[in-house]
Amino acid sequence: MNRIKKFFSDVKFEMKKVSWPKWDELKGSTFVVISFSILISIFLFFIDRILATVLQVVL
Repeated sequence: MNRIKKFFSDVKFEMKKVSWPKWDELKGSTFVVISFSILISIFLFFIDRILATVLQVVL
């Protein structure tokens, strides 16, 4: 039981050291992540279409 209490005590101590982002930083980072995810998914979609067409021609 003492180990569990120590664990949560350590977690609480470490969480005080965390530097949380400000609201503007959070919005900016979220925008970058969503934009990059959309771009990568569009890129992969077109690569998949091209490779599927090439395979149909070959087979």
